[in-house]
Amino acid sequence: MEKDLEAGSPSGPAGSNKDPSTERIENDLSLHAVDPVSVHVRNLSVDIDVSPGRFAALSNVFKRRQTPSTKLCKNILRDVSANMPSGSLTAVLGGSGSGKTTMLHALSHRISGGRLQIKGNIHYNKDTQLSNIRYAYVMQNDVLLPTLTVRETLLYAAELRLPPPTTSTERRQVVEDVILELGLKECADTRIGNDIHKGCSGGEKRRTSLGVQMLANPSVLFLDEVTTGLDAASAFQLVRTLKLLANKGRTIIVTIHQPRSEIWGLFDGLVLLSGGAAVYSGSREDCLPYFEGLGFPLPAFVNPAEFLVDLAAIDNRSVDLEQESTARVEALRQAWRKTIANKASWIVGKCGDEPAAINIDNGKGQRLGNLGRQIRVLSARTLKTTYRDPMGMSGSLIEAVTMAIITGWIFLNLDGSLAGIRSRQGALYTAAALQGYLILIFETYRLTIDIKLFDREYAEGVTNVSSFLISRRLARLFVEDLPVPLLYSVIFYFMVGFDAQADQFLVFFAINLLMQYIAVNLAMLCVSVARDFAGASLMGNMAYTIQSLGSGYFVQSNQIPVWVRWIKYTAYVFYGFGAMAANEFVGHTSNPAGTIYDCPAPGGASDPACEEYTGAYVMRSLGFPSNWIWRPIIALVGFVLAFYLGAGIILRYKTVGIGISRARPTEVDNSLGKEDLTAQSLDERLRVTVSLENYSLDIEKRGWTLKKSMKSILKRFNTVFEPGVLNVIMGPSGSGKTSLLNLMADRLHDSLATSYKTTGNMKFDNTVPSAEVVKSMCSYVCQDDDALLARLTVRENLHFAAGLRLPTHLSKIEKRQRAESVLLKLGLKDCADNLVGDDLVKGISGGEKRRVTIAIQILTDPRILLLDEPTSGLDAFTASSIMTVLKGLAEEGRTLILTIHQARSDLFTHFGNILLLARGGSPVFAGKGSSMLPHFASLGFHCPTDTNPADFALDLITVNLQHATLEASTREK
Repeated sequence: MEKDLEAGSPSGPAGSNKDPSTERIENDLSLHAVDPVSVHVRNLSVDIDVSPGRFAALSNVFKRRQTPSTKLCKNILRDVSANMPSGSLTAVLGGSGSGKTTMLHALSHRISGGRLQIKGNIHYNKDTQLSNIRYAYVMQNDVLLPTLTVRETLLYAAELRLPPPTTSTERRQVVEDVILELGLKECADTRIGNDIHKGCSGGEKRRTSLGVQMLANPSVLFLDEVTTGLDAASAFQLVRTLKLLANKGRTIIVTIHQPRSEIWGLFDGLVLLSGGAAVYSGSREDCLPYFEGLGFPLPAFVNPAEFLVDLAAIDNRSVDLEQESTARVEALRQAWRKTIANKASWIVGKCGDEPAAINIDNGKGQRLGNLGRQIRVLSARTLKTTYRDPMGMSGSLIEAVTMAIITGWIFLNLDGSLAGIRSRQGALYTAAALQGYLILIFETYRLTIDIKLFDREYAEGVTNVSSFLISRRLARLFVEDLPVPLLYSVIFYFMVGFDAQADQFLVFFAINLLMQYIAVNLAMLCVSVARDFAGASLMGNMAYTIQSLGSGYFVQSNQIPVWVRWIKYTAYVFYGFGAMAANEFVGHTSNPAGTIYDCPAPGGASDPACEEYTGAYVMRSLGFPSNWIWRPIIALVGFVLAFYLGAGIILRYKTVGIGISRARPTEVDNSLGKEDLTAQSLDERLRVTVSLENYSLDIEKRGWTLKKSMKSILKRFNTVFEPGVLNVIMGPSGSGKTSLLNLMADRLHDSLATSYKTTGNMKFDNTVPSAEVVKSMCSYVCQDDDALLARLTVRENLHFAAGLRLPTHLSKIEKRQRAESVLLKLGLKDCADNLVGDDLVKGISGGEKRRVTIAIQILTDPRILLLDEPTSGLDAFTASSIMTVLKGLAEEGRTLILTIHQARSDLFTHFGNILLLARGGSPVFAGKGSSMLPHFASLGFHCPTDTNPADFALDLITVNLQHATLEASTREK
């Protein structure tokens, strides 16, 4: 089998030789042949300035601290060289902080920043410009529209990436081939979904993201952590698909954390990093003999990838282990430097002798499809997502009607008295400013979500700024942009009691329509500058403050101090409010005094005492000229165009890449081996046994027509989860693992469109608990670490969490003591004062973040701890340390229930109870971990001695959807 894999013919997981899933299947994608591109990397180095920023340096001056006079630089990558020939699958391996993702970003020209310095030579064939070749990048995080189905997502992507002369029939055939090739057949008509609305599983989303990129038929394909979040069987199928794609001439470069042993056999090339430096770069076939020659032979029954990652990792669980591993890694680095120094081709080759600063071109490459086609496709996609999104069309319309009724009720049927005239001014300001403000904030929020997809597609060259801006407004013209101001105008105008003349109402509506477009275009401008909601909404609120100050309502425009009076000309509400005021008070009458209101003086309008009741007087008191309708409307049109063009220019020329502002000086995971976990006896702690009896879950969906559809998520099963051991739920993508955890934690709640139907009972020690008991006894650890505040330290995150989660009868000191004890328990002492960090501020490592997330959940000392994929996204070495922590928490007497995708071979022996679910939620096995292999052996399925038992079980129950013959045989099995 090894030779077959090395020859590029994936034979699948070890197991039954007669398993049809091990046969090589090549469903030829209906794509054109690619141009072969080889990637050559020489002496690639990436340095980052970690010296204090300007504000930090200024703070040090006030605190009388010494600021370093020279720049402090940190090496992220150091003189990395590699060859990735065309038609090869190259894996970049290494522990957390080794520089894997940075290397991929550098190769794909996706990294930038003033603090970064990139040196070396990167050639794509003989070209240094990445934009001159056809390439694609699959991000670690899936950027997909949640309201589209998998098939719709791929069809729209094909429309953009495969323009004429490709016909519609050919595009559909390509999409169907991609669906089949990537095993997306069963979820093809399932919506992508998000955290709120359940849709595709993580593995299905990842394969959909890959399918989108494959439609562009790239010569070079970059993939970041392609198997993160996938179960072992799905990960193998995905990498096998990548291998088949590489066999067709593509150059595929992936970073990967925990590849199973069968995946290892699919790699052609390998780059092993440690601390930013390469300890090996070359073919997979030569890798193990190379390390064996250095005195590090591969032990029997050990995954080669796990062996290499452990070999290149710094183990700081103790001082002795840290010294030993540091010396070993440094020896490996020196040995590799000597190896490549003896190879002239590694130093000179085609790329030159001296490393040079790399120019990140950020080119978008060749545009696919003309502008009209892009607008048509994007408009159709936007329209579909708008009417499917509950916060889209319906949210805008409900907001307009509600706002009109509330404000109309406040200003209901105003009379012509002086008080009524003042109130009319307030009503006009409300219509001009407040309604537009709500639209501004709402559109800003939606854009911060939608802009991510535009950034990806624009970077890939499949769309441009003009098509994005035009299609967004064109698609919503008749579902939002016209109905929202029309509904608001009709309700508000006549409730207030403005003059019921058709021409006067139409002018009022026209102004509201322009204010609607100004609000959405200003939101686009804000989001084009700051992609996150916090920054964009801050800009929008600052702009609105200027509108309020310069509108002429709170301060008469001629009374604004002369040195800041210019501000009114920058406030679009000044023109909108002025035009509405002129329309109401003087616009539609031949009387030079304007509209005459209810003057109590006997002389009527000719009486000087009635001057305050005339529209002309009102306009003068507001500081507006009397003929102030059409000029402000023209100015409003100018604001619409200015914001529209401004957003377009910024989107066109502002680079959006992977930027890093500053970093901590070291990448060491300071939490390893520092745990303070002690086992407790039954007398010291009340243990809880969780049993599920005849448990099942169905989802009932209701559409706009109230038609109901039922989908089964979990079939009926029985199982028991015991305290003191690791209770593991395993299964392929779409088997319902996460849904089961959410159901047990009472995290599934009905909505207008979705209802969850459950049967059976969940019992705690043979007693059915109430919802309050479940919440008090259970804590849930999510797969992502998004709940952590990036700008707080580890200690501060725990202290604030303790203040919120612990009962009020505890004093502040007691809560802090509890937080400190948990901090020590999980070995977070050495990184307690480090920032958690995010994409912009480098903070603690991935393993440390996962420990902090677990620490927050055990602050309340829960008896039951539910964890969703606690090792997802971590390298093999860090994942092993996290499992050690979980094992220690279980031995303290807690009941730990966790889902897991890709378990290391040495972790299986620690599994106490296992629930094995097949796709569709069908139970396959439930019982002791030690009984699982004998159970399958009794059915005729024997696990080979050189195969990871967890991988064997997942392979056994996974349906292969890539070929009809394989699908039928695996379903039967």
